[in-house]
Amino acid sequence: MRGYGAKRYNVAVMGATGAVGNRFLRILEERAFPVNNIRLLASERSEGKKLKFKGKFYPVEILNHDSFDGIDIVLSSAGASRSLEFLPSAVKAGAVCVDNSSAFRMNEEVPLVVPEVNPEAINRHKGIIANPNCSTIQMVVALWPIHKVAKIKRIVVTTFQSVSGAGQKKVTELREQSKKFLAGKKSASKEFPHRIAFNLIPQIDMFLENRYTKEEMKMVNETRKIMGDPYIRINATCVRVPVFYAHSESVNIETERRITADEIRKILRKAPGIRVVDEPEKKSYPMPADAEGKDDVLVGRIREDESIENGMSMWVVSDNLRKGAALNAIQIAERLCN
Repeated sequence: MRGYGAKRYNVAVMGATGAVGNRFLRILEERAFPVNNIRLLASERSEGKKLKFKGKFYPVEILNHDSFDGIDIVLSSAGASRSLEFLPSAVKAGAVCVDNSSAFRMNEEVPLVVPEVNPEAINRHKGIIANPNCSTIQMVVALWPIHKVAKIKRIVVTTFQSVSGAGQKKVTELREQSKKFLAGKKSASKEFPHRIAFNLIPQIDMFLENRYTKEEMKMVNETRKIMGDPYIRINATCVRVPVFYAHSESVNIETERRITADEIRKILRKAPGIRVVDEPEKKSYPMPADAEGKDDVLVGRIREDESIENGMSMWVVSDNLRKGAALNAIQIAERLCN
């Protein structure tokens, strides 16, 4: 939604030197967001760095409570603790903040928004709008058009999440471990609890008392909040896989009324933010390699679940740093500009 008016906005990017911060700058430029001035904010470790935006290099400033004077919109990819500490100061200075961390997602006073699903929630903000978890975003984009037609009662999802979702150091570890593994050498695991190269780790974030991980419960709780239905039954298993970019999900749903695979394909082809890639006879289906660098959520392998009445299975893939983080936040900011 890019029908910008004449107004231009002063934008601050928190966590500007990180992977998501980098995508913020790239996507703001790609989508011709109406930036008047841009302010790049990061921790003391980034002091002295310069980042390029629209052909010009801007110095990275140290984030502090006075960083938001004159700022209209804050895009934050800082961690939860930094968001909790500094975003109230941004709101006090008059900015509207779109936060990519988990800090405010389940706060009842803070909208949790995916523009293709619940854009009306943006209007309820009190200075902060939360960006959901990357895996949650791509799943609800795919499921919301179906939910509106047939009402989803239950979701069972298994995620296959790339290492970039955990930060640049994890990307480096996968690259280095892969080189050593292929050379027949051993390598220590510093960033992950186990070797990630040529392996799968069925743990993302810490385990909770119910033996689910924090990541898995994020998908449960965030999906219910975004879709506005606290009664949807959701079971999630989140797995880290040796892929650099783009998350994949195996999603199984149960709907209140029967809906066919052909109906779902037709619905999703008309839905915003989705590209249906579903011609298995031609070996055409969504893959992380095809989603990397793309904005759309790719959906394929759509088929009826023959083990349950009104069941359906599908495969959902998306670039976790774009739609799963930076793009979704910028789409929220675009709504603020209209």
